Amino acid sequence: MKFRKPLDVLLKEAAETGDGTLKRTLSSFNLVTLGIGAIIGAGLFSLTGLAAANNAGPAVTLSFIIGAIACAFAGLCYAEFASMIPIAGSAYTYSYATMGEFMAWIIGWDLVLEYALGAATVSISWSQYLIKFLHYFDLTIPPQLTMSPWETVTMADGTVVSGIMNIPAVVIIVLLSLLLIRGTRESAFVNNLLVVLKVAVVLVFIAVGWSHINPANHTPYIPENTGEFGHFGWSGVLRGAGVVFFAFIGFDAVSTAAQESKNPKKGMPIGIIGSLIICTILYVLFSHVMTGIANYKEFAGSAAPVAVAIAKTPYAWLQESIIVAILAGYTSVILVMLMGQSRIFYTMAKDGLLPKTFASLHSKFQTPHKSNILFAVFISLFSAFVPVHVVGEMVSIGTLFAFILVCIGVMVMRKTDPNIPRAFRTPWVPFVPVAGIVICFAMMISLPLDTWLRLAIWMAIGLILYYTYGKKHSIIRNEHKVVLPVDPPKPELE
Repeated sequence: MKFRKPLDVLLKEAAETGDGTLKRTLSSFNLVTLGIGAIIGAGLFSLTGLAAANNAGPAVTLSFIIGAIACAFAGLCYAEFASMIPIAGSAYTYSYATMGEFMAWIIGWDLVLEYALGAATVSISWSQYLIKFLHYFDLTIPPQLTMSPWETVTMADGTVVSGIMNIPAVVIIVLLSLLLIRGTRESAFVNNLLVVLKVAVVLVFIAVGWSHINPANHTPYIPENTGEFGHFGWSGVLRGAGVVFFAFIGFDAVSTAAQESKNPKKGMPIGIIGSLIICTILYVLFSHVMTGIANYKEFAGSAAPVAVAIAKTPYAWLQESIIVAILAGYTSVILVMLMGQSRIFYTMAKDGLLPKTFASLHSKFQTPHKSNILFAVFISLFSAFVPVHVVGEMVSIGTLFAFILVCIGVMVMRKTDPNIPRAFRTPWVPFVPVAGIVICFAMMISLPLDTWLRLAIWMAIGLILYYTYGKKHSIIRNEHKVVLPVDPPKPELE
């Protein structure tokens, strides 16, 4: 027998207010900026040049549009669930209502991996950009304190220095965790400031760079294919879409804030779809200007392709501004990832699948502080002692897996609960969810084998925890009144 969480129970939880519940302080505007904060990171400044140089040329703008459409399939499914079941658990909760407890545990454990290691990955990169920013002011941090023990750097005098721990990465994780403990309203205010800052820099780059576009750099707009799939031509545009797809990941974090939204049925779809639309427009304009200022071939092998474009203009000061935007972008991404992770952990603990101590809220701030503290320590250890490429490769597969389950869940709920009020309905079902499943699965199978192996190890740890603790303490199993079989019982034979 499978166990799923009845929809009426979820809706009752969503309607709870007062002490012991998360504060509803987020407006629709806050949710949109939350999505933008999670989506726009340094990927915009790096993936654009990579996809243009190796795959699509100036048509990287089309790659962004295709990537946005692919992401929108999952986004539309998230929007329906988030408006119908406004609970903090995101895809975990949706899976619990549609596919049962076991699948809910799988996706919940998977999301913990996505958000926790996502925050660790970004914090390590944040540390590297902080070092570059400090160089403008002739300030330095000893390299031993900015790397993991498995990393080395060759100094100007030829000596090789090994890392001890990445202290800046730890500092940003701890500071943002403390901010989240302080309250959602305060965290949203800081995130809004960071979003305004990085979007302002992107707009400035578009505005000042537009007049320096050389039309010759956009000719031909879609370079002729080299004879190899994915290297220019329309196949290159499609391959480029796969590369830049990950620049859109993050909108799903909006759904983890459902219980802190003032009007989740209205605000959730606005936050998810609104942030995707805004980011798509910014991405297309940014890439159009960037490939117009400099020829796409000049971005090949460059770790900082935006700097190549800026060098073609008289605005050298934009270099420093871009670094500031990247730091702001990374900071807001870390903040949203930490927030999303703690809310999923909180929801799983409320369901009894994790120790109930993580379901308790701070007596004053009404935030899941124990979860914040636990992951401040856990993520800091990864940030301090693990190289960035190891943690980074584990994030994407978890995200795509979550997208697939949400798309499946929408189709299941349309069959099992067709009359439940939906403030937002995913259009063109089943086409939209099926397209989302196909695209996300195609991207999953294209990931390296070692990524799948690490995912398997993480899931094995999760299954041990589920069968030794979660299944025994599950509230839905131990309280008969909320037990509901997914499959109706078969009649007994006489």
